[in-house]
Amino acid sequence: MSLSPDQYRAQAQALASTGNIAGALELLDTALKEHSGIAPLANSAGNLAMKLPDADRAARYFGKAAELAPASTEFAINLAIALSAADRHAQALDALKPVEKDGMADARYCSVRASCSRATGNLADAELWYDRSIALNPAGARAVHGRARVALERGQAGAVQLFERALSLNQGDAEAWLGLAEALDAAGEQQRARQLAGQLVAQAPHWIAALRLLAQIRLAAGEDDFTSHLAEAEAKIPDNPAIAHEHIRMLEMHDRFEDAMEIAARAARRFPDNETFALLQASYAGIVGADDVAKGLFTRLASQNPNRWLLEARYLLGRGEYVQCGALLDKVIAADPLHINAWAVRDFLWRLTDDPRGEWLHGQDGLVQMVELPDGEAVLRDAVPLLHRLHDNSAFPLGQSLRGGTQTRGVLFDRAEPELQRLHDALVVALENYRSALPPLDPQHPLLRFRDAALFITSSWSVRLAGGGDFHAAHLHPDGIVSSALYCQLPDGLGENEDDEKAGYIELGRPPPKLRIDLEPRYTLRPQVGHLALFPSTLYHGTRPFSQGQRMTVAFDVQHKGSAE
Repeated sequence: MSLSPDQYRAQAQALASTGNIAGALELLDTALKEHSGIAPLANSAGNLAMKLPDADRAARYFGKAAELAPASTEFAINLAIALSAADRHAQALDALKPVEKDGMADARYCSVRASCSRATGNLADAELWYDRSIALNPAGARAVHGRARVALERGQAGAVQLFERALSLNQGDAEAWLGLAEALDAAGEQQRARQLAGQLVAQAPHWIAALRLLAQIRLAAGEDDFTSHLAEAEAKIPDNPAIAHEHIRMLEMHDRFEDAMEIAARAARRFPDNETFALLQASYAGIVGADDVAKGLFTRLASQNPNRWLLEARYLLGRGEYVQCGALLDKVIAADPLHINAWAVRDFLWRLTDDPRGEWLHGQDGLVQMVELPDGEAVLRDAVPLLHRLHDNSAFPLGQSLRGGTQTRGVLFDRAEPELQRLHDALVVALENYRSALPPLDPQHPLLRFRDAALFITSSWSVRLAGGGDFHAAHLHPDGIVSSALYCQLPDGLGENEDDEKAGYIELGRPPPKLRIDLEPRYTLRPQVGHLALFPSTLYHGTRPFSQGQRMTVAFDVQHKGSAE
């Protein structure tokens, strides 16, 4: 005999209470076939699917409930939570908007709406909805924590106090403790930040975010052995490969290849079934010139994937084994046609072998441009003092290309200051001017395939270098298709009366020393205040040291919205 909806739900709850979530869901699936129009049944099934956890499956159930009861704020909120858990944040926002009128009076709705907005990068909207949630329910720990995160990411005053308030509401929120340490560091309270980060690492030596924060604080303090706490964490949890991997990554990013190779070798012995460490050991052996070790390791590796092919191709390039290098790069790009690192190495290969495709890749007129910032004098007059204030409370960054100097924290254009919003708007216009002057659409080219697509700014930051040796090491930005440098301030007479007449210039296409090849840069550009250097992200780029004054830039990565392929 068929059961009523309430009877099905009661039996499902009883099964779930014994730990049989799958059986409970199977029972509710039967119920939904018999009672297809009952929204609470679908909602109950969604709640159980979230416990599996299976966010995509939960979203299907919650979506059914919201479809059957479109006026239900509860079902819309549950659907949004499931979609967000499945990293479908834009869809989560769409699920919430139909019940916005009623939701504005619901603290939970406002908090979830804020979290979805933050996940899509709209921090101003997130701030608005978190504030509404807190006004409705001042004791809502999630909303207060979320608002603290937005304050930190937007560079607003009061982030420390907001995290402290969040912790007063929920002392067990580990992420809020980490956020407090980050906020203290950003507020210039480095001693408190270091003490708290050290406590977090001591209590949770597996926590990569805490390990990374402590390394950043120690690096900013000028400690040479800024990663020693990762070695201590490895010793405490020797069966956790993630700690070793993070330790190796930090050392590599700061050109400590000998140390990285040693740790990779130890990790390879500890985790013989994880070829990642043997691959990294082989790569670093090639970088430091231990060719016999590198060749032996690469030969023994069984894994076949783009990362292995790229690292081996870079090693072979440095040895002059161009045919084998090219074959591996072809495999990487066949697997991922937009692999920035592989295209960058291919550029060097084609130049070393006088392949005419090198000119097609980076030599076409218009791929590299110096573009004037619209209304640049007025925009920079407002923005430069603010940028200097930000740099005065910034530090040498962990894992970046700087060799000296400071870099602003977080995403620059996530901040709330109107001076930065005006700068962002001017850069968007300059970027469109760059796009419109590019060579014609070319579906085979890593940048020109997006010639007619809309471009937008993603990550952004500012760098301030001082004369006396600061510079950018040659590097790539693999998360965009166009890279940039806006010149906000330069020393008077840059390059004049110096041993190097191109001191402080930007170089495009000079390989980093770790590739063990000798090529001059393809382009060397003289910086100009109020102008941007814009170029394909497949070009390695760096700067030359200069002797005096300050050199301040704003940089950003660019991505595309669709294409005309």
